[in-house]
Amino acid sequence: MARGVAVRRARVVSEPVSEYIRWEHYVTQANVTAGEEVRWLPRRRATSIPLPGNDFWLFDGALLRVHHFSGDGAVVEDEITADPEAVKLCSAAFEAVWDRAIPHHLYKI
Repeated sequence: MARGVAVRRARVVSEPVSEYIRWEHYVTQANVTAGEEVRWLPRRRATSIPLPGNDFWLFDGALLRVHHFSGDGAVVEDEITADPEAVKLCSAAFEAVWDRAIPHHLYKI
């Protein structure tokens, strides 16, 4: 991006995808156009990756924003942590997903 910051997003998805994921895939082109790198990983290809139980954002390899959702998908709480063990786990999981995931322009739904 303009400031030299890389923004990477990986999405682990069940297949066949839901209508929501179909919509999310469609609108992701705007993120890609803005400079974000996005990849998609079918859940069946994630079996051997130890994944954190929650969605998260990792900033500068040092700070996590963890999203806690209710059963119906509403955000219950966002947790901010710099716990080194949590950061290490999430960073390793993200890189493993990233390595296996399919670039947005190649992932067809």
